[in-house]
Amino acid sequence: MSGRNPLMRRKRPDFELGDDALTLVDLFSGTGGLSLGVAMAAHEAGLATDIRLALDFESSAVTSYKENFPKANASCRSVEELFEPMAGGRLTASQRELQETIGHVDILVGGPPCQGHSNLNNHTRRRDPKNQLYLTMVRAAEVLRPSVVMIENVPAVLHDSDNVVQTARERLARAGYIVGDRVIPLVTFGVAQRRKRHLLLGILEEALPKGAHPIEFLADGTRQTRDLRWAIGDLVDNVSESILDKASRPSAENLRRMKYLLDNDEYDLPNRLRPKCHQREHTYRAMYGRLRWELPSPTITSGFGSMGRGRFMHPSRARCLTPHEAARLQGFPDFFVLDTGASRSQLETIIGNAVPPQLTEVVVRRLLHQGVLDL
Repeated sequence: MSGRNPLMRRKRPDFELGDDALTLVDLFSGTGGLSLGVAMAAHEAGLATDIRLALDFESSAVTSYKENFPKANASCRSVEELFEPMAGGRLTASQRELQETIGHVDILVGGPPCQGHSNLNNHTRRRDPKNQLYLTMVRAAEVLRPSVVMIENVPAVLHDSDNVVQTARERLARAGYIVGDRVIPLVTFGVAQRRKRHLLLGILEEALPKGAHPIEFLADGTRQTRDLRWAIGDLVDNVSESILDKASRPSAENLRRMKYLLDNDEYDLPNRLRPKCHQREHTYRAMYGRLRWELPSPTITSGFGSMGRGRFMHPSRARCLTPHEAARLQGFPDFFVLDTGASRSQLETIIGNAVPPQLTEVVVRRLLHQGVLDL
């Protein structure tokens, strides 16, 4: 079974070795999901991955990133310090120096903070000033001139009140990029999760094969849907000293709710057993719900350790998902190091905010196959 499921791989491929090197910059890098996908596609093609720059403002995420990509130029720093979102025009002296230091970039990837766009954010939805951070990716493309730029976000970014996606399209076009964008159901890319992400893909006009368009590289995959059992079935009673394999401890009341669902073979908690604040008409029926083995998981968030924050109860045990299980559902193989001394809260945030690496893995594999990245 371990040979068939890539998530069970414990030996890290040597992403630093190859006949040639694909150069990468990862902004808002988090723990490195987008970088991992690029590295896996490059390794498959016999290429090394040379990470010239990786930035994030969360120190615990950067610690994990460095552990997994020890040769990367990674640091805990604000992206907008280097790439002002609305700068445009001429490069500053520091940006020219950065351009010279980094050199040629094959791929620029980044997932700017998405909370302001998220449908779960009822306070500042569509109006959050952080939404403008999306355009730091455009400025980085203007400065670094990568062959390919990929900007990842939640689907709701399309409805941002400042139209950041349309602005990004227009600015990248002026900079010489052909642009396509699409909401991608990651389950079609081999992720055992019903997560959807918006991906904007810009390719320098001179790098794009004649007659091709970026949207072609964003098409659905053809893999059979992968379910919860495929992703985490072997971890049901996994025992280790790592924080990764320890589920959060439920309250006595939530433990009773979990046992009710198991004993009665139900997946949605009856209204009468919900907290009073959830007994009236409620939209989020998945809260306090139990997962199903035969289906992909819902979107994994930083709340995967609490049944009160989503459908995160294990299908056959009276507990919520462990960090290890959540990481698998996010598409991270076992060789990817997440237990770097972070607290449980930090670990849940790192995993919940991560982007499944299969997103960039599939797209970069297609780009390499079609000769867009001619190394």
